[in-house]
Amino acid sequence: MEEAHSSNQTPLLNKKHHNHLHRTGNVWTAVAHIITGVIGAGVLSLAWSMAQLGWIAGPLAMVLFASVTLISTYLLCNCYKTPDPEVGPVRNQSYIDAVNMNLGKTNARVCGLFVQVGLYGMGIAYTITSAISLRAIQKSNCYHNEGHNAECYFGDAQYMLAFGVVQLILSQINNFQNIQWLSVVAAIMSFAYSIIGLGLGIAKVVGNGYIKGSIRGISTSTTGEKVWLVSQALGDISFAYPYSLILIEIQDTLKSPPSEKDTMKTASIISISATTFFYLCCGALGYAAFGDKTPGNLLTGFGFYEPYWLIDFANMCIVLHLVGGYQVYSQPLFANVEKWVSVKFPDSGIIHKDFKLKLPLLPAFKLNVLRLCFRTIFVASTTTIAMLFPYFNQVLGVLGGIYFWPLSIYFPVQMYFKQRNVEAWSLKWVMLQSFSIVCLPLTLFALVGSIEGLITARLK
Repeated sequence: MEEAHSSNQTPLLNKKHHNHLHRTGNVWTAVAHIITGVIGAGVLSLAWSMAQLGWIAGPLAMVLFASVTLISTYLLCNCYKTPDPEVGPVRNQSYIDAVNMNLGKTNARVCGLFVQVGLYGMGIAYTITSAISLRAIQKSNCYHNEGHNAECYFGDAQYMLAFGVVQLILSQINNFQNIQWLSVVAAIMSFAYSIIGLGLGIAKVVGNGYIKGSIRGISTSTTGEKVWLVSQALGDISFAYPYSLILIEIQDTLKSPPSEKDTMKTASIISISATTFFYLCCGALGYAAFGDKTPGNLLTGFGFYEPYWLIDFANMCIVLHLVGGYQVYSQPLFANVEKWVSVKFPDSGIIHKDFKLKLPLLPAFKLNVLRLCFRTIFVASTTTIAMLFPYFNQVLGVLGGIYFWPLSIYFPVQMYFKQRNVEAWSLKWVMLQSFSIVCLPLTLFALVGSIEGLITARLK
């Protein structure tokens, strides 16, 4: 291993350097990043969520969360540049930077906690989901060979470890600018398995000859049980729209002109419209196909057995998508932590210098000690927690309940007030504050119910 040129920039993403960074992204690369980040593990739980809520509340809840996300997007797009959303001159390279510039350090610290927990949680959720999908491929082949009533039980720990190893390697990619190709591949995979799930749902409904389900959703033995399930369903739906976590990082990859703000708004409309359409179709068709027996994960719960090769292909698409999705959510966290460390230790050579590593038969590549150590610990910890709490629906609900309100509603609204100097008690102020206040109890309800479900699942 030999020392390469120093990567020392103090801070690591120095503002002057950052403002002159060559950005090549456009509306379609932004759409790819968004779809990679949004259509992920969440889409697989939506049929189960629809089953808990029923035919009226289920679609309304999905449209509600999509609308909230779109409003949040429009507010956040204006926060990329400060003080003017068009000309800046200061670029905020992350969500936390935007909050710091607009609302001050105290708010930035609180926001940072939610952002890092949300990004970290995505790594856990994606590790769980990838393992479930890999296990489903093995079970699908078993059911095909041994019959649908066969005892096909397999563990998922080995698949989580394998996924962790892959992420360990990919995590050494330096930054968001270098993973556009990964996002494009992942976006294609997400559309592929969503369309397969959609097609299998249609085929199942046609085969049944009628639409299953009811207006009230799944019946339960007690009212309390129904309340907890409804709250978990809302948490799962909120998890399906995690876009706010990565919006500004994606916007920071865009070239201009046209302005990054306008490009991002266009990309957001395209992406959120497409994802909501898929969500409604996958959720509705899954519920219509299985009714009260709708599985927690549409493609791994074995409502579908045949054609087994298509189910295998869909689950492999899920895994490939989650490989990219993990990086889309991890890279902003890596950048935040590594920036903080570089500011704390501006003169440390071991932190700021890259080292060139040459392995036989492979091209030389650069390693950084800070990047290698921190990212290895990050991947190892998300894999370990996923192995301890491998509960798909409950984990998604908890994560959605934790970050949705503060990051998609509260901070975007408050930054908008600050940037636009919105007067207190004006019509716009009252409307946006009411929007924020009404959404808070809904999010808390989803969080509490999902935590209850996670504890119950762990104690069983």
